[in-house]
Order: sequence, then C-alpha cells, then structure tokens
Amino acid sequence: QVRLVESGGGLVQAGGSLRLSCAASPSGSTFSTTTIAWFRRAPGKEREFVAALDWSGDEIKYAESVKGRFTFSRDDAKNTVYLQMNGLKPEDTAVYFCAAGPALYPVSSDSSHYDDWGQGTQVTVSS
Repeated sequence: QVRLVESGGGLVQAGGSLRLSCAASPSGSTFSTTTIAWFRRAPGKEREFVAALDWSGDEIKYAESVKGRFTFSRDDAKNTVYLQMNGLKPEDTAVYFCAAGPALYPVSSDSSHYDDWGQGTQVTVSS
C-alpha cells in the first residue's frame, strides 16, 4: 500500500502554468515495482487519465489532450513525482489525483489498475 499526498493546485489564467506534486510513502517496499499516475475529474465528467510513470523503467505515457504541455517527472530522493502543467486551458479545470499501482509494461491508463489514491488537488483555469 502507498500513501499519496498531492499539492500544488490553484487558480491560474489560461496560458499559465502550475506544478502539482505527489509525495508517496510506500509501506515497507521501495517503488521499484510501482507505477504512478495522474488522473483528473472535471465537473460532471468521468475520471480521465492524464499521465503515468513506470518507476523502474522510466517509461512515461501521456494522454493526447496534454501531450506537449504537461511533463511528468520524479525525485527519487524525495519519493515525489511532479506534473508540470504549461499552456493551461479552461478545459484542464478539474480535481487532479495521484494514484499508485503495480508495475506494468506498458504503463496503464486504466484507473482500475491503480490501488492507492491521493485526496486530490483542485486546478482551476480561467479564460
């Protein structure tokens, strides 16, 4: 089991940037067999895949809607992952969730693969 805590959400104008953080605390084991992902849920919509990282293999997958604008990175020393969001659009407005699941190649964009979830952080992009 992994405890996840997101931070970094807020209100930003269209075209602006935000960086989300997800601090991960595994219970016992390391992250070598873990996939970390970001999902989001906009008001009135289904949860949507944003990006995923395979911790051991450095494989990263992005949703088409964010490719080229969002960057997923990690800090091994801090057990923290980051989602740098540039060129934000009003349609990026959502609650963003960090999730952790077993390692899988290729990384999964299916939310059912992920067992542990953070509490979410709100991102609001004004037009």
